[in-house]
Amino acid sequence: MLDWMKWSQSSDHLPASQGSRFPNIVKLTALERQVFDFLGYQWAPILANFLHIIIVILGLFGTIQYRPRYIVVYTIWTAVWVTWNIFIICFYLEVGGLSKDSELLTFNISRHQSWWSENGPGCVRKEASMSGIKGLKSHSYISVVGCALEYRYIEVVHSSFQILIALVGFVYACYVVSVFTEEEDSFDFIGGFDPFPLYHVNEKPTNLLFKQTYLLISPAGFSGMKGMKKWTPQGVKLPRLTPRLQGEADVAILG
Repeated sequence: MLDWMKWSQSSDHLPASQGSRFPNIVKLTALERQVFDFLGYQWAPILANFLHIIIVILGLFGTIQYRPRYIVVYTIWTAVWVTWNIFIICFYLEVGGLSKDSELLTFNISRHQSWWSENGPGCVRKEASMSGIKGLKSHSYISVVGCALEYRYIEVVHSSFQILIALVGFVYACYVVSVFTEEEDSFDFIGGFDPFPLYHVNEKPTNLLFKQTYLLISPAGFSGMKGMKKWTPQGVKLPRLTPRLQGEADVAILG
């Protein structure tokens, strides 16, 4: 209940359009990339995309349910995600000794390449039988021609877009955390809705306390009570009020 009230106060400061659209954009772009990596059997990107989707859902949950720690986890992950996409760009552009024809992204399990290498825009896939070669009768030679854009540039565009989305997500997450932190500090400053306050104030009326005191110290307060002698130690006499105090006590009781 307390977290919901904090969130209701904080949500007033968050941009409604960004709060509803941006997480959906991040999830859709991650899912789109995951689908094409599955089609190309790119196991390393598949694993990275799966972790990215999980962290995005965690960050969205933290935004909705007022969990700043989950949003902090997302901000840390964005740095890792940007680093990963920079590596993918370097891999397909063959920077730093990397080769796009290597089996690094498939963990050396298969020789599959990106799905876009055979299904890019304008690409025409041709198969040539190798029946004339001994031992390769069941195999065929596949060639791809007519591609309007080479597949590695498509992968570079994908990774660049993911970096842009991650940077925007990092800024937005930092903004949300700052809003939550400010609202939490101001909420705690005014006391919030703490059912157990640090300083307990006794709200009993003064005349009621005076009545209780009078009943304890005045013999008249015990008149009519049986067994009073059992409660009073031997040799101890109950104090008697002076006429002045007696009159004030009676007035307090009547009041």
